[in-house]
Amino acid sequence: MSPSSLSAAGVLLITVPLVAFGGVSLLSFLMRNVPGYLDNPVRRGLWRAGHAHAGVLVLFALVAMVYVDQSGLPEGGKALTRTLIVAAPILMPLGFFLSVVRPGDTKPSRLIWLTVAGGVCLAAGTLTLGISLL
Repeated sequence: MSPSSLSAAGVLLITVPLVAFGGVSLLSFLMRNVPGYLDNPVRRGLWRAGHAHAGVLVLFALVAMVYVDQSGLPEGGKALTRTLIVAAPILMPLGFFLSVVRPGDTKPSRLIWLTVAGGVCLAAGTLTLGISLL
């Protein structure tokens, strides 16, 4: 792997304990009946989605780093593709979590748009990578 992909993989691997901590936090909310979680279906659903997306997208991004180095993209294109793919597991979960940060929030705030930004990054990065591998 290239040094750039190794660095990106290192950053992604550092996030894995954060995802695990998030899972433990959600589990503790369930076990302790924390107000604002179990009694707030919007918050509960978005936080579960944030946790799930974080875990899956971190794993996906780790695998994608190997393919970025194998692509026919110029170095600038590889750097952009890496950045887009790594941005997705950061932006999407942040949008899910931060859009309903207060226990009484019954609808997402404008920060939910971070999930859209993460989705755009994911789509652009994976399409670029996929096409470059053909």
